[in-house]
Amino acid sequence: MKVVLNGAAGRMGTVLRRMINDGVKDSSLAAAVDFTGGEFLACVNDYYGEADVIIDFSNHVAAPSVAAYAVNRKLPLVLCTTGLTEEEKAAVLKASESVPVFMSANMSLGVALLVELAKKAASCFPEANVEIVECHHNRKLDAPSGTAVMLFDAIKEVRPEAVRQDGRSGMCPRTADEIGMHALRMGNETGMHEVWVATGNETITLRHKAESRDIFAEGALAAAQFLCGKEPGLYSMRDLI
Repeated sequence: MKVVLNGAAGRMGTVLRRMINDGVKDSSLAAAVDFTGGEFLACVNDYYGEADVIIDFSNHVAAPSVAAYAVNRKLPLVLCTTGLTEEEKAAVLKASESVPVFMSANMSLGVALLVELAKKAASCFPEANVEIVECHHNRKLDAPSGTAVMLFDAIKEVRPEAVRQDGRSGMCPRTADEIGMHALRMGNETGMHEVWVATGNETITLRHKAESRDIFAEGALAAAQFLCGKEPGLYSMRDLI
């Protein structure tokens, strides 16, 4: 599996390059691309004929151009960026009509399992209060995290009346339908997500903690392997697991 890696000089791109160079998931590097250039900059156009898939670990602003490139070269795309605007999401969705696109706010298989467990817990206790807490390093730009939003969206599938409440301040009594979203930013925290489901008589706490960024790179390669040979469409971790 020959990979075009966009965002190769970034934190996650560096991890993924190492894993690709080690041949994880029978992968090899067709091209390494990054906005910053330097030693990692390669001209994708010189390599596209050898590529099987694109993995994008760059920035959400690049999503439309990466999606357009994938369509132009008829390459599957694994999009690992978060914080996409509605316009950027629309561009990705349009691309998925022509090529297979895998998009997830979190590439961890463990987080995919957390999402399914959170849905199940919220469904089993329809009257319970639900709160989502996430913690990341102090350099993360978006809040709440894309994974926290993904958890909320999943729970809303079984609770259509759910309303998202980002933090609380002042006089703000809790409503029955709200789901609280709380973002912590500190140190070098790789990523932690908790879902609290409380009935008043019992509390269920579901927690996932990323101990290493390797899990996201492993998930991206698993997604890329899954996507090769698929029909055009929009795929997610739910399809993978």
